[in-house]
Amino acid sequence: MMFRQLLPLLVLLTFSGTAFAKQFEALLFTKTAGWHHQSLAEAVPALRALADKHHFHLEWSANAEVISADNLARFDVVLFVSTTGDVLNEEQERALQAFVRSGKGFVGVHAAADTEPDWDWFGQLVGRRFVIHPEIQSARLELRSRDFPGLERMPDSFWWTDEWYEFTEAKVEGLNYLLTVDETTFDPRVDWGARGKGVGMGDFHPISWFHDFDGGRSFYTALGHTSASWSDALFMEHVYGGIYWAATGKGLRASR
Repeated sequence: MMFRQLLPLLVLLTFSGTAFAKQFEALLFTKTAGWHHQSLAEAVPALRALADKHHFHLEWSANAEVISADNLARFDVVLFVSTTGDVLNEEQERALQAFVRSGKGFVGVHAAADTEPDWDWFGQLVGRRFVIHPEIQSARLELRSRDFPGLERMPDSFWWTDEWYEFTEAKVEGLNYLLTVDETTFDPRVDWGARGKGVGMGDFHPISWFHDFDGGRSFYTALGHTSASWSDALFMEHVYGGIYWAATGKGLRASR
């Protein structure tokens, strides 16, 4: 008699556990050993809200101890958001490398391209390295592909205000470009004295890309320097598209 009374509850609990399972598990990592972006104060809650909206689980830490083999095994994708400098020791580097090689995903946002400067594999994972940037300016972004998730509603070209990174040449073959910036619409010149000068990248100035790398998947966007970016719906769709693809391998249109 008691079993018959408990059976509906057991069925409900079983169904609920299945029906409300998260899409995937994501680790947000924001440690800085160089410049600390003020926009991280907005980025973290914005990404938490994004996880709620799209029903994935997000954990956040600025402590490099989370980059371990045991801990990373729980996740499908790791997000390096405006990390800077040398943030990982050798054991943590090996853990991240094994994570990607196991078929998992990586997302880099903005200063992730200025992270782990002496680790060649990480530069290949991101795709390009940060070199220098001019003052924050408005410029025209241009969409290069709609085949990637999160870009369906983005205009073909539009004005955006950000910190326009100048990058090295690609560190690996096979980068698929999503956004570029038109250098004729802003002044790319910059002089940091002993730290170097910048004159821009010319006709082709990439801003966002993705690629399959070393068994896993990597997405990068240079946008996100300003705090206001993290309340912009189009930018958040762009970021989610990268997270979703890196975590699941899904979302690319068949035309690719």
